[in-house]
Amino acid sequence: MEPPASVTFANWQRVTADERTEEFHTSFPSPMATAYAANNSVPVKAILPLKREGSIPAVLVLHYWGAIDERVERSIASELNSRGIAAVLVALPYHLGRTPPGTRSGALAIQPDPNALKATMRQCLFDVRRVFDWMASRPEFDRDRLGVVGTSLGAIVTSLLTGIDRRPAAAAYVLGGADLAHVLWRSSRVVKERDQLRSQGYTESKLRAELAEIEPLNYLDKIRPKSAFVVGARHDTVIPPETTQKLIDVLDDPAVLWLDTGHYGGFLVQKRVHHEVALFFDETFRGESYEPPARISAPTVRLGVSLYPPRGLQVAAGIDIWRGDAEGNSFASLQLAPRGPQVFVGQRLDRGLTLGLFLRAGGVSPGLFWGVVL
Repeated sequence: MEPPASVTFANWQRVTADERTEEFHTSFPSPMATAYAANNSVPVKAILPLKREGSIPAVLVLHYWGAIDERVERSIASELNSRGIAAVLVALPYHLGRTPPGTRSGALAIQPDPNALKATMRQCLFDVRRVFDWMASRPEFDRDRLGVVGTSLGAIVTSLLTGIDRRPAAAAYVLGGADLAHVLWRSSRVVKERDQLRSQGYTESKLRAELAEIEPLNYLDKIRPKSAFVVGARHDTVIPPETTQKLIDVLDDPAVLWLDTGHYGGFLVQKRVHHEVALFFDETFRGESYEPPARISAPTVRLGVSLYPPRGLQVAAGIDIWRGDAEGNSFASLQLAPRGPQVFVGQRLDRGLTLGLFLRAGGVSPGLFWGVVL
């Protein structure tokens, strides 16, 4: 894809400062104009450590789908700033300050229309490439030490960006993946959109062909960042783990960290993950080799329904106390249910459905548990 046309950037404005950091704001027109005026201006926020000498490294931080605030991105920014690295925050199309009136943040970003999906991803790509143009123009930033990190949707945008643009020297992909058609066909987050695509005659393979232009795998096999760090979740139903593995496989020996959670359970260890992301960029920019921890202890929390005699169907929530393998195909979960605590030990039959035994004060019963991992 061709880079966006060059523009003259407005000077940034200092908006706040404390004893550790200072923050600057600016904006520029999106290289792709849409029918929504609010979506056509790209706000940019730069957060820099107050104490710095000369040009410093900078990392672009991209948010998840449907973000309504910047708490996750500012947590990453804080970790980066503590290591002398600037953070640049930007709103992706149809999100945050770019949300068209009458819609919720991100609602227009993922549509059951391949052409609309391609248009949104092209705008994402053009916007973040223009952010890199801006970053390279600022004397405060070292243009040879620029990076990018994205979470969920932001990680998918990051995977496309780093397959097309050579400027990010390092990239971190948190809870992201590749093979967009497979993500859309298996994700628990887009059930309604997938049903509409099916009603239009789409299959996964037909959708893959339609989305080839924006598929990261079609670019990352030719261009990829020199250093990469991938954080995945073993029980993710939003970004299926197999798509995270496809991203890992196409990159050049990335650092990898798997969490024993689903897509949302990572918030329980968010600070630790963000610490590792910042450490990755710090060591990479200093010319060192980053080694991720073997694991970060995170509880595997399951929510679902249990079915067994004599208690019938009831809602249950629990924490795994044993797993037979890394994928959790067999597990034991200590659960709380309306009719009392129970332990479930089972073997997974299919996605979310497990056959096993329920152990409770009144005895042992065979049954089924259907649930999701947070």
